[in-house]
Amino acid sequence: MVRRWVTQAEIDVGRRDGLSTADRDEIVRLRKEVRVLREERDILKRATVFFAAET
Repeated sequence: MVRRWVTQAEIDVGRRDGLSTADRDEIVRLRKEVRVLREERDILKRATVFFAAET
């Protein structure tokens, strides 16, 4: 476990190639945002179908 922390610290300061902690956090945040946006889009699609069927 300590070895993994050291490796990640080296990546964060630029001594090694790889995803930095900040990059990983941003990817997680963006994936969550994409999931929410897709759910909202699907809800709006269903609402459009519902209201179109009523008229």
